[in-house]
Amino acid sequence: MKLAHVNTALLALILLVCGYILIMPLVPMASFWLESRTGRLDSLQNSLHLPTAQKQHIHPTDNRLVVPSMLLDAKIIEGKDISALRSGAWRRPNTSTPDVGGNTVIVAHRFTYTDPQGTFYYLNKVHPGDEIGVFWKGKRYLYKVSHVDVVPANQTAVEDNTPDARLTLYTCTPLWYPKDRLVVVATLERKP
Repeated sequence: MKLAHVNTALLALILLVCGYILIMPLVPMASFWLESRTGRLDSLQNSLHLPTAQKQHIHPTDNRLVVPSMLLDAKIIEGKDISALRSGAWRRPNTSTPDVGGNTVIVAHRFTYTDPQGTFYYLNKVHPGDEIGVFWKGKRYLYKVSHVDVVPANQTAVEDNTPDARLTLYTCTPLWYPKDRLVVVATLERKP
């Protein structure tokens, strides 16, 4: 009789874990669908074109990445090593910054089971022609996406410096088997 209870408990645990594994990647998709119907997209697009002084939550030391097509307004994390990636959108320390020019590279997780809706979960929603804003040291830099690509994880050339001012965002892809990198490249349209 006790063995039957143990088997039932183990079966329930297995079903619970399998359900979690299957459902958690879908929760952010439902969240995006709901958020996209609240007008947040329009609000983020408008924030890219307001004078910086009118953007209330931006402070001179608050570096932010705004990607309306992803419904993203996130703090840019500065850190020396990959552990900073756990905190959100991490500017790779060996790359440039918007105020200097060259290639500014920002990376973030797309999905982990401990953080199902990673910072770049919706990076696949970004398309050529979309606008991206970077607020850096109190100034706004406006970029336009030139291309989106999938490259092997060992292709590090996406981080190479460039003579032109650009922004490169990347994350792991595909969602269920992240063996490659989804790369978004945007060129600078407007400097402060």
